[in-house]
Parts: sequence; C-alpha cells; structure tokens
Amino acid sequence: MQEISGEEQEWQLLVDAADAGSRLDAALARAVPVFSRNRIKDLILAGSVAINGRAVTEPKYKLRDGEEVTLVAPEPIEAEPTPENIPLDILYEDDQLIVINKPVGMVVHPAPGNYTGTLVNALLYHCGDSLKGIGGVKRPGIVHRLDKDTSGVMVAAKTEQAHNHLAAQFADHGRTGPLHRAYMAYCWGRTQQASGTVEAPLGRDPANRLKQAVRQDGREAITHYWVEARFGDEGWDITRIRCELETGRTHQIRVHMAHIGHPLVSDMVYGPGFATKVNRLPDAAKAAVAALGRQALHAAELGFEHPVSGDEMQFEAPLPPDLEALEAAIEPFDRAFAR
Repeated sequence: MQEISGEEQEWQLLVDAADAGSRLDAALARAVPVFSRNRIKDLILAGSVAINGRAVTEPKYKLRDGEEVTLVAPEPIEAEPTPENIPLDILYEDDQLIVINKPVGMVVHPAPGNYTGTLVNALLYHCGDSLKGIGGVKRPGIVHRLDKDTSGVMVAAKTEQAHNHLAAQFADHGRTGPLHRAYMAYCWGRTQQASGTVEAPLGRDPANRLKQAVRQDGREAITHYWVEARFGDEGWDITRIRCELETGRTHQIRVHMAHIGHPLVSDMVYGPGFATKVNRLPDAAKAAVAALGRQALHAAELGFEHPVSGDEMQFEAPLPPDLEALEAAIEPFDRAFAR
C-alpha cells in the first residue's frame, strides 16, 4: 500500500494472491490501519474508492488478483465545537496523543447545557493543526471520560490510528493488555475488609434517569478496591480507598462504593443519607468537606500502550488542592493501616 500525500490523502493497493477473494472493506482496513473499518466502509459508500479507475461503492466487493485499488480520503472538515483558549495541565504530548490532568468542574465533551468550556473545546485550540482527523473530522479522539466533578489523568488521541488503538485498549479494560487505571476515593465509614471486589451489574435508575443503579438486568460492572488509610475519631470514619476498574460504566465507583455501604464523601447523588456525618467531623475537616462541593474521587493513575511505538506508558496526576486540603484536615486522626 502506497500513500500519496497532498491536500487529500490517497492510497494505492495492487491486489495480490493474498488479498484475492477478500472483501474490499476488509482488505483496505488491513492495508490502511490509520482508518477504522467503519471509516473505510463510509469512504467506500461515499465513492472515495476506485478499482482500475472505476468507482466501487460496495464494501462487500470481492477483490481479484491484479486489480488496482485507489482510496482517496478527503481533507478532514473542521470540528463543530469552537476552539477555546483554556489552560490545560499537560502531562505528556506527541504527534499521536495528549495526556492531561483534568481539573474539577470541566466537562469532557460538549452537550446540552455545556457547549463551551469543555475539554474538547480546549483541545481543539491547543492541538490545532496537529489534529489529523478522526472519522473525517479534525477533532480530538475521546476514548474515555471522567465526570465533570472528578479530577485526574486522561488521554485523548490526535490521529485516527491512535484513536482506534486506544479505544481497543479501553474496550478490553486491561484484561489482556497493558491498560491500567487507578482512582483515589475517600469514602464514609470503615470497611470490614482491607481489600475486595464489587461485582454488581449497573443500569439506569428507573426512578431517576440521571442516576445509575445496581440492577440484575444491567451491564457487567466490576471494581477492585484496596484500603490505603483509615481516618477517624469517635463518631466518624473516613477511609481512603484505591479502586481499579475491570469495566468502565458510568458512575461505576460511586455506585459500587455506595452499594457496599461506603459512599464517597460529599457525593450528594449516591450518598445523601450520609450528609449528617459531616456534623460529627472536627471543625477543620468539616470545612474541608464543605469546600469540596463534589464527590471525593480522583483519577490518580493511567497506563496504556503507545499506539505507534508500542511502549508501555504510565502517568500519575497528583491530588488536586481540594482533596489535599481534605487529607490534611483529617490526617491528625489517621489510624495507621498497612495494606
């Protein structure tokens, strides 16, 4: 497969015995790995593929030995979200991807009620012409998300090849590959076990469409956790827990911790009944919790395989100031604990 560069990207393939009999979309997906198979199919249907100079719009077309296939991908169009000059805490960046430490309060993707000020708006401005197009649009490839009020490390793709590779890793959830995600959560109460696994399927809460709930007919959801520290005095307990995900469902950690009786500190969606515990805290800790205004959850670590070099990459995001303040306020009451 030969790539001819220019305003449009053009690839030419001479079909040999190995590709003869293959479907057109499958052969092109193998030969042009920068595009997903769905993107290849869209290009074929749009008339961007020719065989021996004649346009072919049937993805299932069976190739014959000796045929010349030409794929012309149009220049990616500009993304609809507006680029915005929003400061980013960048942990790493190259021509394939960017890793950032997302702050509290930032929505990842534009949506009703949040069309501006999002991570996508910020990435469009920062990355500019280094975005090579994903699905034919100059946009960052979002392969995972954090809640608006969850801080921590995230990766976004700049190219279609990186997007496909990273998306496959996140879909696998680290079961067979190097993907690694670890979260720091401050939870109410004292867990009975030093470590454990919550395996409870999640689905939309039938009583509140904005919430998730444990449901027998829900999607598989598995969270592994380890106690890292216990804090407390008479009348109150807070546990710092490390969580690692085997699946990636919406609000997974928040729902699972509440399900086992230890909702996240300051999570008014899944732990409203624990609000009275704040009144039992020492004054400094009470002020730190009141200042949070969001669930005490931070995406602390992210590891993955680089989509081009194959190197295993590991990143850490330090605790944000509000969680540092919480830790400092409850630290004098730390109960020594060894994992």
